[in-house]
Amino acid sequence: MAEEKRDYYEVLGLDKSASDDAIKKAYRKLAKQYHPDLNPGDQEAEKKFKEVGEAYEVLSDADKKARYDQFGFAGVDPNYNPGGGFGGGFGGFGGMDFDLGSIFDNFFGGGGGTTRRANAPTKGENLGAEVVLSFEEAAFGTTREVNVGRVESCPSCGGSGAAEGSQPETCPDCRGTGTVRTVRQTAFGTMQQTGVCPKCGGRGKLIKDPCNTCKGKGKVRKNKKVSVKIPAGVDDGQSVRVRGEGNVGSNGGPNGDLLVTVSVRPHPIFNRDGANVLCEMPITFTQAALGAEIEVPTLDGKVRYTVPEGTQSGTVFRLKGKGIPYVGYKTRGDQYVTVVVETPKNLNKEQRELLLQLEESLQDEAQPKRKSFFDKIKESIEKKADK
Repeated sequence: MAEEKRDYYEVLGLDKSASDDAIKKAYRKLAKQYHPDLNPGDQEAEKKFKEVGEAYEVLSDADKKARYDQFGFAGVDPNYNPGGGFGGGFGGFGGMDFDLGSIFDNFFGGGGGTTRRANAPTKGENLGAEVVLSFEEAAFGTTREVNVGRVESCPSCGGSGAAEGSQPETCPDCRGTGTVRTVRQTAFGTMQQTGVCPKCGGRGKLIKDPCNTCKGKGKVRKNKKVSVKIPAGVDDGQSVRVRGEGNVGSNGGPNGDLLVTVSVRPHPIFNRDGANVLCEMPITFTQAALGAEIEVPTLDGKVRYTVPEGTQSGTVFRLKGKGIPYVGYKTRGDQYVTVVVETPKNLNKEQRELLLQLEESLQDEAQPKRKSFFDKIKESIEKKADK
């Protein structure tokens, strides 16, 4: 017995009133939690990752979400046909949609109206996936392979739905158009209605001998490994589009696309601000006072930088071109390094005496900020005394 699928809202931990942002936020959180890269060998996590991806694929698409809210899982079946059993937007009219062109033509003296092609070529649905990258992989680009469960043309019948040696036949009711038109007499005159052909379900063809593999649907669901080239400079939360790797189109329409969302692991040293890289660099009290040449870590390896004499904690210096590439360009951002002067701890007696001697020997000119601070306090006290 096939395992019963869980409600998509339940999978994401949401209710039906959830906003698009809430749906996206819940998906990203759960996709990262159950991602195979972060749970190697955990089959339960892999199962939940696929379940979360399937739920997001439906609830992030306005059309699919509306069909799911109305019809449940049947409404988002790859072979779902809105005219083939679920009824149209207006119940009580036999699943027929109003042909507004015909209605206006009849009211205002137009011609014979327009016909909507129910079996027109339609692009396949887009699919979603997620990859987890290191900070460096996001900065410089990489290639990843993702597993995608997608709908493809049936390999046995080539998408026709008919068994080998047979061919679909043109529907006699709609003559291959996929739509039928009815004419009604009303108090306002003649009213025409155009809807999906109930005999062929809008396909325009009938299959008398269905394919054993796809049961006449012309489509099957398969897993495929897709190689995804991640461009240099991609940021956390951005998506990479792989054209043509989504679900197969209908009636000769093109395949949908695969949208791969990037999740970037935090780096122990670097932070990112657009194309710029930020980091803190601890230096000693002596290096700050006397100046020194230090080694600074960058994405390209260590570089040497000369800290000038008298550098204060919080000073920021820039390493030009040591940031992250702009997507699609060869140019890069910069790296901004914040100096943090580390005050020594756990001094021994000799070290304490040396520092006290240094403090006594320093003149006000060597500590201008300290002098200015106490001068302002003294000035404030004198003003109060004068009053």
